[in-house]
Amino acid sequence: MLPLKIVVIGGGAAGFFSAIACAKVNPQAQVTLLEASRQPLAKVRISGGGRCNVTHACFEPEALVQNYPRGGKALRGAFTRFQARDTISWFAIHGVPLKTETDGRMFPITDNSETVVNCLMKAAVASGVELRIGTLVSSLKRLPSAVGKQEGFEILLKSGETIKCDRLLLATGSSLIGYKIARELGHQIEPPVPSLFTFNIADQKLRTLAGVSVNSVQLRLSGSGNSQLEQTGPLLITHWGLSGPAVLKLSAWGARILHDSHYQGTLSINWLPSLSQEQVRQQILAVKTEWAKKAIALHRGAELPHRLWQYIIARAGITTEDRWAGLSHKTLNQLVQELTQGQYLINGKGAFKEEFVTCGGVNLKEVNFKTMESRLVPGLYFAGEILDIDGVTGGFNFQSAWTTAYLGGNAMGISN
Repeated sequence: MLPLKIVVIGGGAAGFFSAIACAKVNPQAQVTLLEASRQPLAKVRISGGGRCNVTHACFEPEALVQNYPRGGKALRGAFTRFQARDTISWFAIHGVPLKTETDGRMFPITDNSETVVNCLMKAAVASGVELRIGTLVSSLKRLPSAVGKQEGFEILLKSGETIKCDRLLLATGSSLIGYKIARELGHQIEPPVPSLFTFNIADQKLRTLAGVSVNSVQLRLSGSGNSQLEQTGPLLITHWGLSGPAVLKLSAWGARILHDSHYQGTLSINWLPSLSQEQVRQQILAVKTEWAKKAIALHRGAELPHRLWQYIIARAGITTEDRWAGLSHKTLNQLVQELTQGQYLINGKGAFKEEFVTCGGVNLKEVNFKTMESRLVPGLYFAGEILDIDGVTGGFNFQSAWTTAYLGGNAMGISN
């Protein structure tokens, strides 16, 4: 019996991981990985600020899926078969122990993404995977099935060369060629739009606070009508607007809504989410009583960075000369409003360069998540970001890549 000929298109994290899994489960198979660029694993290299956020220390599938704005339901079962604990074990076995940071993100103990890149490259070579770098795919077609033989695929390269294979896995990320191939084979593609991005804010005075951070704020996209579009977490003010984990998570959950509104909208910020509005009011009144003769600008009524406090009181109509004793009831209400429900206009998105992620891709109902095989085309498999799956920042996008790649690679390598 002839060995299985298997091709993986895409030399990113999912492509390498699936090719390695396939070659290990079926050492007799001829596994070829095609990567268009001259530098495979590019996103692995730059992720996590060059440290590579491999996964997240979340080991319960039910909890893990809560970090995926799209794809969580489909991944629920997949994570029972391969999850973060399995990722940690796999890399440890291959000489790359991981460490956990206080926020749950996991990195190689070297703090260097090249460690992960080298690991995947060496594992692929050791498993017998043929790596073809700088190889561009032009088109693909299904081959007619012969008697007693499953139909396969013929891949046309830009060079004019053709490659035939029995099984094919697409791990092309957000590359247009992957969407084109999947669509031509009958799959529905959910329109790709950006996820994980920062907010441009029109307020020039806010931008002068660039570099100021707050450990915990509550953000809400006004008018969304969806309770999911609310996030609490750290916030960073930048020279273009707002960034930080809370913003990035909100951008992920609101990716389609923000895209459809051309990245225009109103953002509500609660700068003191641990307190109720009434508690904030009572705290302000207590400070007013204690520091009656002092300047409001210099004696803060909330635990916020000094520059941010001065900015917020100015929004409430308070000058640098105003004293606590002269704070009117109306102005106090305005200050409480600014502290708990301040309104900021979003007028565009910025880039989150470390982890560019898109939502959209192959419709998940058309994929069997036990094997990652297409429900429409026998012998066709998917892994990684080509699927309509995206996670929030923190290692979750890599984890879905490892999981879908491992399941797809294993299933693809098992002979019928």
